[in-house]
Amino acid sequence: MNNISIKQINLAEANLVVGLFNQYRIFYKQLSDIGMAQAFINERLQNNESIIFVAMDDDQPVAFTQLYPKYSSVRLIKNWILNDLFVNADYRKQGIGEKLIKTAMDFAKKQGSTFVQLETAVDNYTAQSLYEAIGFIKQEEDKEFFLYKIAVNS
Repeated sequence: MNNISIKQINLAEANLVVGLFNQYRIFYKQLSDIGMAQAFINERLQNNESIIFVAMDDDQPVAFTQLYPKYSSVRLIKNWILNDLFVNADYRKQGIGEKLIKTAMDFAKKQGSTFVQLETAVDNYTAQSLYEAIGFIKQEEDKEFFLYKIAVNS
């Protein structure tokens, strides 16, 4: 992992993560679609809707994480949702995921945020172990607010 560096990418560098983003979606049982992956990443970056960090092994992208802002009108703050985290299979168990998460946490702290939140599949025990080792705390149901959803397009 000596050659691994982490950097925030901009729209001009979107191609660095498109393949990894496609692999991430496949991991979550979605069909491979490089064109849609490219369009999605480009749109997020073009509209300043997400922050993406990529882990590079020299010139080769090997992992990424994508953060989305979460605003609170009541608390007057912007926190961050660590929505996507993916490490190429050949680079797992080398601390790269942890390095990406800590970079995201440092970014959020510098932004004045109070927390970073994330979700993972209930059967993704490897990720759960990593998150808990870093210090993430599994949340109970919120005592002040309930989460509701309604479908608007079916």
